[in-house]
Amino acid sequence: MMAVAAIAMTACTAQKQAEPEKTQAQLLIERLDTLVEKGIMYGHQDDPMYGLTWEYDKDSSDVKNVCGDYPAIMGFDLGGIEMGDQKNLDSVPFTRMTEEIIAHHERGGIVTLSWHPRNPVTTIDGGGNAGQKFPEGTAWDVSDSAVVKKILPGGEFHEKFETWMQRVSDFLATLKTADGKKIPVIFRPWHENSGSWFWWGEKLCSVEEYKALWNMLQDKLTNDGFDNLVWSYSPGCQDNLTAERLLDRYPGDDRVQMIGLDGYQWVPEEKDKFIERTKQNLGVLCEVAKQHNLIPAMTETGMKNMTQPDWWSTTLLPAVEQFPISYLLTWRNYKEEWFGPSTSKPDAASFVEFYNSDKTLFLKDIKN
Repeated sequence: MMAVAAIAMTACTAQKQAEPEKTQAQLLIERLDTLVEKGIMYGHQDDPMYGLTWEYDKDSSDVKNVCGDYPAIMGFDLGGIEMGDQKNLDSVPFTRMTEEIIAHHERGGIVTLSWHPRNPVTTIDGGGNAGQKFPEGTAWDVSDSAVVKKILPGGEFHEKFETWMQRVSDFLATLKTADGKKIPVIFRPWHENSGSWFWWGEKLCSVEEYKALWNMLQDKLTNDGFDNLVWSYSPGCQDNLTAERLLDRYPGDDRVQMIGLDGYQWVPEEKDKFIERTKQNLGVLCEVAKQHNLIPAMTETGMKNMTQPDWWSTTLLPAVEQFPISYLLTWRNYKEEWFGPSTSKPDAASFVEFYNSDKTLFLKDIKN
């Protein structure tokens, strides 16, 4: 009997040893699943880079300056990396971006990356135009209605786009800790595809072409060994959203781990409409996420220039608090167009109310 027990124990040990170690992406997914039980994480784009009254000050943050805590999530954008630029489309140095991503990871925070690549058909090789947002050749250049088709395998610009994808891969390779561990990242490419303001939008490519675009980038980065990416699919908020509409260009359960929506309020007069639409959209989003075993999030939101000073506590919080979303992320604080809080603006008091809600999570709330 002892021999049988010993054999069983040996088999059990061998089985344990055979179990593969979890990837950084799997560990992040487990963490997100746990945190959603606690509340909604707050995120802010370019948070440690600049604010309304400062630029590139060490350890600064408009969010931290207002409430005393960093956001749980920090967002950054790779637009411009494809050109070999030193700075992204918002003039953020990529070396600084790497530093801040590592710093936020080490302090216990979570990072999400988007990518607004320039138009590969209308952009001339040889350098980008960092800081110029809407000229010809940007992600918003929809003058050619067949860009996606032209960069897929067999297309005349495919080889050029392969170089662009390699530059994304090269940047992702810089995201590792001092001991060489890959930093987990929520990666959100080809977003707001339900609109047509980007060259990958729905009127500029077929469903099959969009999915092929997604798969091409994902397969490239997966083959390059990036098992630290949680892939997020995020179209835009829409009036009377349906599950069918939300999933119109969905790449598939085997390719997506998070599903989100981008939705903004532009003027105070849209308050009631924003709340109503956000609630309706998040209801559909959370149901779809449950059915497909995905993590739901509000991947972009905000009110332009905070012309409604109590927006955080009387509009955003009531719109989202009843839904089990992982996080919401407000866009960047730029001098001419801002979406986050600032001590220099009258919405700071409302943001503190938002911060103090038992529904919201910031860095101190998610530290292990």
